[in-house]
Amino acid sequence: MAKRSAGILPYRRSSNELQVLLVHPGGPFWQSRDLGAWSIAKGEYGDDEQPEAAARREFVEETGWELDGALLALGELRQRGGKLITAFGVEGDFDAGTLRSNMFEMEWPPRSGRMQFFPEIDRAGWFGLDMAREKMLIGQRPFLDRLLGSV
Repeated sequence: MAKRSAGILPYRRSSNELQVLLVHPGGPFWQSRDLGAWSIAKGEYGDDEQPEAAARREFVEETGWELDGALLALGELRQRGGKLITAFGVEGDFDAGTLRSNMFEMEWPPRSGRMQFFPEIDRAGWFGLDMAREKMLIGQRPFLDRLLGSV
C-alpha cells in the first residue's frame, strides 16, 4: 500500500493578488535548493487517522501555528514516488518569520557516525501563484490550480 500524506495550503489576498504559503524542507539535503523544492506543510498518516485531522496535526507540528476555521478540500495527487497526498486550503495570514518547526535527527555527514538534529521545515514564505509554481515541487503544483478554481 502506498504511503499517504495530508497537508494544508494557506492562502491570502494581498494587493488584489492571491498568495499561498509554502514551506521549505530543513536538513542538509535541501539547504541550497530553492526552485522546485518548496511544499505545502504536510506529513504522513496511518489508517487510524483521517486526512483532515492529519493535515491539521502536521501543520501545527511543522509551523507552530494554530488553524481556525473550515478547510477547503483540494483533493488528492499521486507523487512520482507513489505517495498519495491529500491537500486542504485555508484562508489565513501567518507571519512567516514566526515559524517554529519540529526537529528530526539524522546521521550527518553520511557514514560519519555523528547524529545531528535539523528542523523539519527551515523557513516559510508567501508567494504569488506564478512564483509559487516555480518554487513548489512539481508533483504538488496542481493543488495551486485547484485552489484558484475554488476561491
